[in-house]
Amino acid sequence: MSTTLSVAVVSITGTKRRRFLWAAWWTGAPARHPFKKPDASNGGAATVEEAQREAEKIAGRTLTVIEPKWARAWNRTLRGMPPWTPRDFPDETRVRASRSSTVTVAQPASVWTVLGVGSKASIADIKAAFRKRALVMHPDHGGDPAAFRALVRAYREAVRRREKG
Repeated sequence: MSTTLSVAVVSITGTKRRRFLWAAWWTGAPARHPFKKPDASNGGAATVEEAQREAEKIAGRTLTVIEPKWARAWNRTLRGMPPWTPRDFPDETRVRASRSSTVTVAQPASVWTVLGVGSKASIADIKAAFRKRALVMHPDHGGDPAAFRALVRAYREAVRRREKG
């Protein structure tokens, strides 16, 4: 059994700072469940071509470009978030409500999961976890604005629950 893919792949996605992040797999195909970490990744390339050249240099071989959703999933994983969103696989997460509209079916994450702490965490632990995640998820640092708003809501709710009892 060979430990390398017959076709090595790279996924490249744009970032909020108008740069490009790449993630490459050459020892095994990227997997959705559980998400398979890439063999190498990096961000900061000014162009897609530059990102692909850098990935191929590190891999030591030619890479086939695949969908950007894999690099986005890796970027979210690096920020401590789940790798996939309903937008990544729309056929599986949407139910037809009528001819003109669709309804998203998704379970909301618990406040503890969003913050990355246990349900028995103290207020000090909650604040520390919030600060740590906020540094990564804030839109000024390349994070998703919706994810940051969800983090703030989770923080407020967790503190409210702790103060209440």
